[in-house]
Amino acid sequence: MSQQISKDTRLCISLAGRPSNIGTRFHNFLYEELGLDFVYKAFTTSDLAAAIAGIRGLGIRGCGVSMPYKEDCIPYLDVLDASAETLRSVNTIVNDDGCLRAYNTDYIAVSTLLDRHGVSRDLSFALRGSGGMAKAVAGALHDGGFRSGIILARNEVTGRQLAETYGYEWRAQLGEIRPGLLINVTPIGMVGGPDAETLAFDPEIIDGAQTVFDVVALPPETPLIRSARERAKPVITGAEVIALQAAEQFALYTGVRPTEDQIRRASEYARG
Repeated sequence: MSQQISKDTRLCISLAGRPSNIGTRFHNFLYEELGLDFVYKAFTTSDLAAAIAGIRGLGIRGCGVSMPYKEDCIPYLDVLDASAETLRSVNTIVNDDGCLRAYNTDYIAVSTLLDRHGVSRDLSFALRGSGGMAKAVAGALHDGGFRSGIILARNEVTGRQLAETYGYEWRAQLGEIRPGLLINVTPIGMVGGPDAETLAFDPEIIDGAQTVFDVVALPPETPLIRSARERAKPVITGAEVIALQAAEQFALYTGVRPTEDQIRRASEYARG
């Protein structure tokens, strides 16, 4: 990349418990492709309040928010877009002259992918997880017409709360239930974590599914996705989610919407 950084270059960042290069490469590829004077850098933090104060005080244009900060960041922000207000979960912060506005582009990405992959609304689902990303996925499922589902979560308090919000059922274990759509929104299968080689669902549960969806983007082929492909199950990957939600973020930060071809090429570069 040959982009020249100057005093006028606008900075966008991300905050994640486990930063990766995916968003950094995606955004910087498009900045150069489109001739925009921006640069993107990934960070983590042990002081979320100070990090967000830095966004405001330093004039950082935008910030992508990942686990585990999606809910905890809300008290430090000024305005919540409807997508973030409804879900009480944030994945995008836009700094408009010191006013920090929050959005949730995960919701948009998940809704788009369910439609793009033609996932039947008649399927029952099991959604594993109850954190900020789970809220975005559950909201997209509900608004997309999925009526029968289980929130599978070890944390009964957050699991029940999420299930009741959208009229679904909470369970700690699936038992003998075999949903048609499996969705993992936990860090299980994420590279670098303690469960990097763990399946988010048992093999017999994957056998009974029609479609498998893993929001974990790193690696692109998680143990769950590999297992589903081996069983010839249609899959939706975290790499697809991160590309679509990042494209929405890009448009919010810059006011420029990349073409489908540009998004595709940026996604390929980001995974390279």
